[in-house]
Amino acid sequence: MKFDTPATTNPIDKGRVVGVAHDRIDGPAKVTGSAPYAYERHDAAPNAAYGWIVGSAIAKGTIAAMDLRAAEAAPGVLGIVTHANAGKLGKGNYNTAPLLGGPAIMHYDQALALVIADTFENARAAAKLVRIDYAPQDGKFDLAAEQGNAVKPPDGGFSGAADSAVGDFDGAFAKAAVRIDQRYTTPDHSHAMLEPHATTAAWNGDKLTLWTANQMIAWSVGEVAKTLGIPKANVRLVSPYIGGGFGAKLFLRADALLAALGAKQIGRPVKVAIARSQIPNNTTHRPATIQRIRIGADKNGVIDAIGHEVWSGDLPGGGTETAAMQTRLLYGGAHRMTAHRLATLDLPEGNAMRAPGEAVGLLALEVAMDELAEACGVDPVELRIRNDVQYDPEAGTQRPYSSRKLVECLRAGADRFGWAKRNPKPGKVRDGRWLVGMGVASAFRNNLVGKSGARIGVDGAGKVIVETDMTDIGTGSYTIIGQTAAEMLGVSLDDVIVRLGDSRFPASAGSGGQWGANSSTAGVYAAAMALRAKLAEKAGYPIDQAQFDDGLVKLGDQSQTLAALAGREGLWAEDSIEFGDLDKRYVQATFGAHFCEVGVDVDTAEVRIRRMGGAFAAGRILNPKSARSQVIGAMTMGAGSALMEALEVDTRFGLFINHDMAEYAVPVHADIPQQDVLFIDELDDKSSPMKAKGVGELGICGAGAAVANAIYNATGLRLRDYPLTIDKLLKAQMG
Repeated sequence: MKFDTPATTNPIDKGRVVGVAHDRIDGPAKVTGSAPYAYERHDAAPNAAYGWIVGSAIAKGTIAAMDLRAAEAAPGVLGIVTHANAGKLGKGNYNTAPLLGGPAIMHYDQALALVIADTFENARAAAKLVRIDYAPQDGKFDLAAEQGNAVKPPDGGFSGAADSAVGDFDGAFAKAAVRIDQRYTTPDHSHAMLEPHATTAAWNGDKLTLWTANQMIAWSVGEVAKTLGIPKANVRLVSPYIGGGFGAKLFLRADALLAALGAKQIGRPVKVAIARSQIPNNTTHRPATIQRIRIGADKNGVIDAIGHEVWSGDLPGGGTETAAMQTRLLYGGAHRMTAHRLATLDLPEGNAMRAPGEAVGLLALEVAMDELAEACGVDPVELRIRNDVQYDPEAGTQRPYSSRKLVECLRAGADRFGWAKRNPKPGKVRDGRWLVGMGVASAFRNNLVGKSGARIGVDGAGKVIVETDMTDIGTGSYTIIGQTAAEMLGVSLDDVIVRLGDSRFPASAGSGGQWGANSSTAGVYAAAMALRAKLAEKAGYPIDQAQFDDGLVKLGDQSQTLAALAGREGLWAEDSIEFGDLDKRYVQATFGAHFCEVGVDVDTAEVRIRRMGGAFAAGRILNPKSARSQVIGAMTMGAGSALMEALEVDTRFGLFINHDMAEYAVPVHADIPQQDVLFIDELDDKSSPMKAKGVGELGICGAGAAVANAIYNATGLRLRDYPLTIDKLLKAQMG
């Protein structure tokens, strides 16, 4: 099905199942422990051996010698994979560094060997016996030190153009009545998802099956085939349940490759999990940024000039953190510029993490907007409203927004949060020993869509079955796909069986970039339309007149059951949604407004979030219950980036030194006592037949800036280097 014209009235508009809050249909399997995760596939590979990864102890250099004799002689050892015996390996399109290092080493903890044994304990113990002599080389590990050597990265891909320019930014900024020119920094971040990267691998002749934790099945089938040098048809990926990903599991990682190599070497299934302490340095992370924002406005806060420059780093061949992208689209201003620069760093690979670009870009931009509001004496909510635009500010009125309700989010969110009670003068509200303040920030995240397919059928009992390789990373994919099928075929959600995460199923858009929900349900919509046509034809009813309700296909006072029409063999249809150029003709994005109230201890500078709230516009909300869960989880991550999260770089040895959950701090329940979410009614007919948009990443965008702005309102201390920790507040307090 081609989607190249705006959606009109369609079966989803009934709103009988879609748009209604539902419990997640995968919930019972998860809470009872019966949902099989990648490392637990004892059913599929009951005799699997265990692999333990040996990572590099240096950040850059080569292997001078590797002595495996003691490890090979250790109890239970079945084999050891290294670059010397792995055979010729390619490198996937989405991997910056080879997943198996040697003899060259590109980053600390790059996998250099996999020790395989009969038990987990034996594999781990034997791995400690591998002896590696290194020839270290000097590396570059400090973004600030390399800022001056950063270069313009290539244009293209998800990032688009590295730079943009409209009008005369320098001239307009110089003439502006009010000017903001500030530097902001964000540190490296770790995904810190619950389930580690894990894979169970088995070969059947030349056919490979990987039960793995992976967000993008179709992508990764190709990556496995390319890396191993085998046909894509010989690779099967199975990933029905994933314990969180946040982008870390978008791509093939070392666990999958090494499990496949290990299983081939010993002729037996092998399971590999990347240890928690290895994840920050062995896998991917969100890169640190240095950002400069300049805004020129008139005395009423109306922006005339806005500029955003970003510096980040990555391994050779890596990409930039696109933190200025939202600045191209969020606010008005006739004169504009953005620029991204990339430094070569020999740190572990930087790559996508929840809302790449906007999550950290808004940490800077929305604080700069707060600073502009104060400089102009304008309420921060009102300032953002005054700079709202209904079209692409870089392209002009020829490219309007498909829908944009930022102003509605700001107004409704402010009213619901009690913003009118905020004292605009910093440091003036006190509750015992706590200085109390409120902050606001806009939320913005592009709406991305991608081709997505599904197969849908009705069996002889009238059950509707949906199959697609779409994944569920804890986001509720099972449920919204089930809701879509139920709405389209006129059955209850209880009568739908959803099967996900298998490369034998039709290829979907996958889980990432906030495109998964909208794209995958649109793919189910397309397949369901094809099945409706088959069912109507079998019933002898015109498809444009047939109605699907209560498990029946109806025409006037005539009706036939789905079960009878499907027959004993069942009836199936398959299709995919293919998107035209509506996303080029219209700006498609999601919006929101974050509000936060904090207390800051007057003596110790301890920060406590008292409450968070937000209003969000993201098209049709397919399942308000799971969508709210996504937003509050993202808001929590935003609070973490504001107050505590940072991978600390040891610039002597080139590694993230706090590489475990004991020292990489993330928010816990006690840190976020109250959260409120309001969804603004919105249908976007140019987004998809579902008239929906993504929401999973919107909630992190701007959340941390609202916390930062609340701290300023409470204390009068403006911090621009994240995270905003106690030591920084105390230092600012002392002048």
